[in-house]
This record gives sequence, C-alpha cells and structure tokens, in this order.
Amino acid sequence: MPSSRDLVRRIRSVKGTQQITKAMKMVAAAKLRRAQETVTEARPYADTMARVLGSLASRTEFSHPMLESREGTRARLVVISSDKGLCGSFNANLLREADRVIRSDRWESLDLVTIGRKASDHYRRRDDLTVVHDERDTMSKLTAADGSRLGEMFTEAFTSGAVDEVWMIYNKFASLIRQEITLEQLLPIEPDTLETEADAATEGPPVDYLYEPDPEGLLSALLPRHVQAQVQRCLYDSAAAEQAARMTSMDAATKNAGEMIDSLTLLYNRTRQAGITMELLEIVAGAQALAE
Repeated sequence: MPSSRDLVRRIRSVKGTQQITKAMKMVAAAKLRRAQETVTEARPYADTMARVLGSLASRTEFSHPMLESREGTRARLVVISSDKGLCGSFNANLLREADRVIRSDRWESLDLVTIGRKASDHYRRRDDLTVVHDERDTMSKLTAADGSRLGEMFTEAFTSGAVDEVWMIYNKFASLIRQEITLEQLLPIEPDTLETEADAATEGPPVDYLYEPDPEGLLSALLPRHVQAQVQRCLYDSAAAEQAARMTSMDAATKNAGEMIDSLTLLYNRTRQAGITMELLEIVAGAQALAE
C-alpha cells in the first residue's frame, strides 16, 4: 500500500492535470464558437455556388474540362487532419478510414496530399505511398486564403492531366458530440449532382438564359471558384470538428480526473486512519508491557 506522502503527491499531481484539462476545454469551447459560426456562414455560399453552376451546366451545351470524367484511374487523395492532439479519436478514426480507402482497389495509382501535422507524421513513415504535397501548420493557422490556394493547386493538377480524379477525406462537423468522416470527390465535378441540387431549388421547366459573357466564359470563371469554395468549406468543417472533439475529450478527462481525486482521497483517508490505529495499538501495547 502506498504511503500517505505518496498519495498526497499523487492527488496534487492529478489536481494540476485537472486544471490543465479544464482550461483546455474552455479554450476549445471558445474556438469552437467561432469555428461553428464560420462553418454556418461558409456552407450557404458553397451550396448556392453549386446550384448556380448546376443551373448553368444544365442549360448550355458547352462542356468544361473540369466537368468531364476521364477513363484513367490516377487519383489524388487529400487527407485533412489536425495539427495538434488531445482531441480524442478525431485523428485516429480519420487515418484509419483513410488507410482503408487507400488499401481498396478503387484506383490503379494514388498519391497523397496531407494537410495537418498528424496526417503528415502518419504518412511520412510510409514508403509505399507518395506524398506530393505536405502542409503541417495550415489547420492551426487557418485563413480564408488557404481554400483558394489549395483549390488552385488541385485544379492545376487536374487540368494539366497529372491526375484524373481528386478526392478529399475529412471530419465533417455535424454537432458538438458528433463528427462524420466524409469522403468527397472534388474533381471532376459531377454534373449530375449539380443538376439535382439545381432542380431541387427551382420549380417548373428550365428556362434558357441570356448569357453575358458567353457560357464558356462563365463556366471558366465559376468552376475554379466552386472548387476553391468546396475546399475552404472542408477546411472549416474539419477545424470546427477538431475543436468539438477536443472540448468533448477534455471534458471527459476533467471528469475522470475528479473521479480519480475522489478515489485517491478515500484511499488516503483509509491509509491515514490505519496509520493512526496502528500507532494507538503500539502505544497501548507498550503501556501494557510497562505495567506488567
């Protein structure tokens, strides 16, 4: 049985850890509030962009290269993780699902883009995979320009013929206690999906528009913006999901620390009481021996 001094030191240590986890929970809650507002504002823009493109693509005969499906199976998978830990199974579940997708026979050849320190560290040790681009500090310093920069990079890789498909896997923010691991095809843009979203938002037969400039110019200007908006939305979703997972994890850690403190305090009291009882028995035994 540990001594009373050891138990006091351990209780003091657990209390210090509890203060840290409680502070991290409060910080994550504050960051989550801002991230949730950002996601709420970004989603309508991305959805409206998809509806506009769907309406435009369904009314014109012009086919943009970003809308055309290719027969090749060269794919690029973008894995979005967090830069920091202490967020429960947020990164472990994402990387496990990403590994399952990589092991599947969906594509003949596959290269990776890792965004986030955890994904970078996980795939940097893999010799059987090719990481063409690696970003380790983007998620901790996320800005509105990151979606445009990465979207241009993915568009350039697709339009130049370096890859035939671009996919993204990330944690989608669903609620404070739930994050959904989502695999989305970024390029080529699926016209069927755009048309479905456009038809759901309109009523009656489609009416042709008067274009200024021409449909080719509109699609050439809007489709790259659509890709950038979708990338930015995914980054915001992952950032909000990370803070939600960290807040939940730190809340559970704080409660576990409280239960451990209660258990250690009870053990300390028992140990102390046993020590006092033992001292009293020794005193009584000594007094009795002297009397005899």
